[in-house]
Amino acid sequence: MTGVRGLRAAAAGAGLALGLPALLLTLWWVASAGSTSIFLPPLREIAAAFDDVWLSDAFRRDVVPSLWRLGAGYATAVVVGVAAGYVIGRWAAVRALTSPVLAYFRVLPAPVMIPVLLVAVGIGDATKLVVIALGALWPVLLNTADGVRSVDDVQLETAAAYRLPAWTRHRLVLRAASPRVFAGARQALGISIILMVVSEMLMSTDGLGFRVTQFQRSFAIPEMWSGVLLVGALGFALAKLFELAERRALRWHRGATGRQEEAW
Repeated sequence: MTGVRGLRAAAAGAGLALGLPALLLTLWWVASAGSTSIFLPPLREIAAAFDDVWLSDAFRRDVVPSLWRLGAGYATAVVVGVAAGYVIGRWAAVRALTSPVLAYFRVLPAPVMIPVLLVAVGIGDATKLVVIALGALWPVLLNTADGVRSVDDVQLETAAAYRLPAWTRHRLVLRAASPRVFAGARQALGISIILMVVSEMLMSTDGLGFRVTQFQRSFAIPEMWSGVLLVGALGFALAKLFELAERRALRWHRGATGRQEEAW
């Protein structure tokens, strides 16, 4: 019975989550049916352009490279951010030493580095990966450091009293800080998507950002809108996949805090 109720709750939650987007798209379709605006064409024209552009060779040519850059830059930011955040949060001397540098770079917008990287590295995937990784690094690093600092001293003292190996103690600290780590990684995902599009708009010959800009410059407005909708759909799908992974990884935390697991 519990399994059946869980499936029903998941189906209800999915219906509610998808119902509003479906309603908005329906309203857009009806409201724009008679539109004669060049810059806001009817949704049916955008849908037709979507089929013509993105369900063809453009997916392999533009979407796949964008997803690869996003994945590589985001993964780099998460790995470096967790490692650096753990060290900064664990040892006060390192935290005091790096605090001024972190205070400066955390407020430095990642797109500002694009002209510098263009001169130093040139136009290529390496520059885009650095831009994505730099922008997504700080939420992960700062949340990890804050999570490590907030670990209960009783846990650390208990681990020391039982003389647990150093690696086991590090794992305990990371596990206790994992809710904050996932919070930072969630923020970093949205930042990574934004920087992926911006970097491709400014310095690329392929990718979603480049293609949307090319459509805009050639006044292919329905095609441009189809690219905008595709970016939003990919962002929504990635956010939901991350949410599922987070829910699975932090199931122990929900149980410990008495929070009910959401259906969707």
